[in-house]
Amino acid sequence: MITSVLWDVDGTLLDFAAAERAAILSLFEAFGLGTCTDVMLARYSEINVGFWKRLERNELTRDQVLKGRFEQFFSEYGLDTGIVEAFNDQYQLRLGDTIVFRDDSLDIVRSLHGRVRQYAVSNGTVAAQTKKLKRSGLDAWMDGVFLSETLGVEKPNIGFFEKVFAQIHPEDLSQVMIVGDSLTSDMQGGINAGIRTCWYNPDGKEAGASYSLDYVIADLHEVEDCLDAER
Repeated sequence: MITSVLWDVDGTLLDFAAAERAAILSLFEAFGLGTCTDVMLARYSEINVGFWKRLERNELTRDQVLKGRFEQFFSEYGLDTGIVEAFNDQYQLRLGDTIVFRDDSLDIVRSLHGRVRQYAVSNGTVAAQTKKLKRSGLDAWMDGVFLSETLGVEKPNIGFFEKVFAQIHPEDLSQVMIVGDSLTSDMQGGINAGIRTCWYNPDGKEAGASYSLDYVIADLHEVEDCLDAER
């Protein structure tokens, strides 16, 4: 029986793309950088994903990711790289200004409260995730929040999960399930840690043979079916 659910935040409980778009557009205006087109936004997103994946592989530090993605983006479009640090600082806060739930995630988390213990697990920054969880109201229904910036190790590294387990004290790892949209971060992390994996895959992507997943869902409402299956 699943007794603990580890929820990824960005792209799972909350629509990260919507928050990212709103934050970038507002900051282009605030810093007087002109128009940020859809093509530019798509390119930034591509750069950003690439940098975070390198962090997951321990190829970069967190600081190198946070600054490096904007340095590359600004350089490609001829923008002043001297404002990168200030831009990133504001970006972390602006990410929490736009809250868009995925699949009624707040209601789902609320409905599971008391049935299972629920924890937010994220590689996002403390500044961004703390604001998002508070403004969304999700923090009120979580039994704990674990952020890699605080723990000092990123998903999918097993060290991240070991630090989580040291605080939540699961009776058996088979009673813990991670729900997330990222194969390389959430699902690989769950596999590394030896817990149940539930891939949130609303776009119907292919996982590939290298991933042995317990559940694949297209809608977060299906999480309850996964819990029922483990009874």
